[in-house]
Amino acid sequence: MATYLIGDLQGCDRAFERLLDRIAFDAASDRLVVLGDAVNRGPGSAACLRLLMRLGPAAQCLLGNHDLHLLAVSEGVRRAHRSDTLQDILEAPDRDELLDWVRRRPLALLEQGWLLVHAGVMPSWSVAQALELAAEVQQHLRGDALRDFLSDLFGNEPASWSPQLRGPERWRVTVNALTRLRYVDTRDMSIDFHCKQAPASAPSGLIPWFAVPGRASRDTPIAFGHWSSLGLSWSHDALCLDSGCLWGGSLSCVRLPGAARPWLDVVQVSCPRERKPAAERA
Repeated sequence: MATYLIGDLQGCDRAFERLLDRIAFDAASDRLVVLGDAVNRGPGSAACLRLLMRLGPAAQCLLGNHDLHLLAVSEGVRRAHRSDTLQDILEAPDRDELLDWVRRRPLALLEQGWLLVHAGVMPSWSVAQALELAAEVQQHLRGDALRDFLSDLFGNEPASWSPQLRGPERWRVTVNALTRLRYVDTRDMSIDFHCKQAPASAPSGLIPWFAVPGRASRDTPIAFGHWSSLGLSWSHDALCLDSGCLWGGSLSCVRLPGAARPWLDVVQVSCPRERKPAAERA
């Protein structure tokens, strides 16, 4: 039995299929976790969801920012962006089944001693706290008042975590950390929502969330996606698996260590360039 982690799919269904073939994934004995953003901007968002659903309990997918955006658009609380490619889901005959599957995905998982998230965790959060906060949000996403909950979920404020936060502000910080975080401001550990560059090009005063000295989750390895400019990398016990498939990079997968193979196996497949970076678009 093998456990595989895969970075952001973003609707790149053909690359996903080729990667599953490359690792000879066996749903009868193996396990797969996609680290969020299964959908959007690529050509086959619905196809990615259907393939994951066909794999049944062998496959799991975390919620990423694009997956939550899909839910919000479907509920009418956010407008679709010009760059979205979600219509194949929203107009699908199995739309309700697809959306129900998405809303029941977790925001964080603990798998074989690894914490799995889409983007990051606040530096003050322990692993147990990150999982507890994720569970709070998950309960609401799976509840009967989905539209009302999503109506209050999006926004950049507050940007800092406090255990005194309650209600929508508490859930908003939780979601922003788990699905959008890259950098924190060194002055107050608040989330920076603007810089998407690799650390070598980041403005002074910002530090990657995983590089904060004394991070409370530092004793647990963490795997995440979301940060395509960082690419496949390992630093401070944090593994980034977003290697920019959407942008013509690669789709990356790791096999978690086990008793028979006590090391990380990395497998990648090259991807066609489905989207141009903003700087190259007219």
